[in-house]
Amino acid sequence: MDVSSAMEKMKVKPSGGGAAAVCLVCQERCSGLQPHSWRKACTVCGCGAVDHAPGSDVEDDQRMGRLLADSPCAHLTAKVKGGGGLRMYKRNRMIVTNPVVTRKDPTFNTTTYDWAPAGLNQKLAMQYMELIPESQRPVSGTDGAMRRRSQLLSQLPAYDQDPMKCQSLASDEEISSMLLFVKQYKQEVLGVGEVALPGEGGSLREAAIQRTAKETKDRSNSDKKDAVVHQDQSSPNNNAATAAGSTNGTDDATKTEHRCTGCRGEVTMESPAVYAERAGYHDALWHPTCFLCSECGQGLVDLVYFWSDQKLLCGRHYCQTVWPRCSGCDELIFSPSYHTSKDGRTWHRHHYCCWKCGQNLDTPCQH
Repeated sequence: MDVSSAMEKMKVKPSGGGAAAVCLVCQERCSGLQPHSWRKACTVCGCGAVDHAPGSDVEDDQRMGRLLADSPCAHLTAKVKGGGGLRMYKRNRMIVTNPVVTRKDPTFNTTTYDWAPAGLNQKLAMQYMELIPESQRPVSGTDGAMRRRSQLLSQLPAYDQDPMKCQSLASDEEISSMLLFVKQYKQEVLGVGEVALPGEGGSLREAAIQRTAKETKDRSNSDKKDAVVHQDQSSPNNNAATAAGSTNGTDDATKTEHRCTGCRGEVTMESPAVYAERAGYHDALWHPTCFLCSECGQGLVDLVYFWSDQKLLCGRHYCQTVWPRCSGCDELIFSPSYHTSKDGRTWHRHHYCCWKCGQNLDTPCQH
């Protein structure tokens, strides 16, 4: 997306159709989400928009598809037919059917998981799920599924990746800065964890190298005119894969003991672990419950991570280590001029104001 097209699309306001979303915090005390004009919050109850029942699976998959596109994780997306280049997240759902033995005719108990790690057989996927606290398992229709959806909105805000979702970008220069930032983190920081048994890191590494080579070849064949550009853009991925291969040394399949990078506890050979390509496949692996953002301590939703300074971060906390975040509208601040309060929080200058009356916070008001 270039700057001019981003500016034009940002002028189009989203439609307000559909029923108001219920607040998961206030519940019956809130009549439904009434969004503030620029704060990511409800004017009825004051809770964040993320605390209200989010939209649909399709909307979630579109946001994830946009995030993962043009990154080493693009293989987890698929191009939408007739979508003008739009990509959709190939979210892996899992349906588990178990027979219920009774005296009468046999029946079946079916459990649907809204998300499960990709590329696993059902046995290993279920082993992974059983290691996750039951309240956090994304079983359709449960609090765990709703928690996952809320984390998608909180950890991976759409306005941290798409200028069209921002209301506070005031100039072409700010849009350019955001577009360059998003391109950079997609190529150098963004990743999706992979689940495998300890000792299988070498196989994951080889698959990543082959996938990168295939994607580079496909891009080259699809458009000869842009071959040089595409190869340049993909070079960080090739370098990352090569570096992973060169620094990992011998395959860890011969190791008899594996330690979690998070808690340093033992990871047993028969227990599924999470690998992160950005961290290298040789020594770095995590217990499923240790694959957390090092800043907020939350489990990384759908195993999406940002690898920076040898640490795992969620998207929200990585982005605000690079650019300040406005405490009013929650968007990143790409303007060189902004306000910093005494407690260290940052604000767009025009957002440093009272929620009720709009008075500057340094001036006393009745609220």
